[in-house]
Amino acid sequence: MIGILNWNIDPVIFWITDTFPLKYYGAFFASGLLLGFYIVRNIYKKENVSLKNLDSLLVYVIVGTVLGARLGHCFFYESSYFFQHPIEILLPIQKIDGAYQFVGFQGLASHGGTIGVLIAILLYCRKYKVKLLWILDRMAVAVPITAAFIRFGNFMNSEIYGKPTNGNWGVVFERDDLIPRHPTQLYEAFSYLLIFGILYFMFQSEKIKHTNGIIFGCFLTLLFMARFIIEFFKENQEAFENNMLINMGQILSIPFIVIGLTLIILKLKQKRIH
Repeated sequence: MIGILNWNIDPVIFWITDTFPLKYYGAFFASGLLLGFYIVRNIYKKENVSLKNLDSLLVYVIVGTVLGARLGHCFFYESSYFFQHPIEILLPIQKIDGAYQFVGFQGLASHGGTIGVLIAILLYCRKYKVKLLWILDRMAVAVPITAAFIRFGNFMNSEIYGKPTNGNWGVVFERDDLIPRHPTQLYEAFSYLLIFGILYFMFQSEKIKHTNGIIFGCFLTLLFMARFIIEFFKENQEAFENNMLINMGQILSIPFIVIGLTLIILKLKQKRIH
């Protein structure tokens, strides 16, 4: 029977020092990245591909993810604030009562993270002479796992939650209010796990695997379509979105969906020609 879950977990697991906490979000974020790396590593091993530069790829992806996600949030959602406080863009600090304090990064945008990762992989491919679509296909299999873990971290933090359910079911995020809401973090997380299963199944097909770009195209299409749909149940992150027909998350998802569908169509046509 569907009911109400009262959620009031402290987002801090423990304090490493008096001013530096280890939070569930950071732990899930790091675990998701490492699990994604482990999946890509196993794919490389199964295909008898050299692991020589794989550690470097992990570094590129981590830097691209964090930097892109941070810049994405600052520019897409709170540009006016961060233009006035530029030091807070790349440093985990905030001016409180006239003094800077460590607060961690309070905003990371997944669309910015996606752009950051794509740029990082492009730079990696140029340096190590790797085919871009080949590596994007393999990365695409693993990324939904990382994305799911990040959303589990959001759930533990009681953030990026959904609109009121207006019923006798939902999750009450007691740290903010006592209203039953859609647990949209979990909607996204489980959607991404499903997408991981679909892409992993596709990767088992030799025909699909050797048509570079199809899996990556499906990844973009499926993941950002899921994001677009779930956004209808999610509370807007910033006040300026309240007067918009669709919110910023949906607007930013559309180009990725279009790119994904275009890539799938082009690759399928190319496959027929050959």
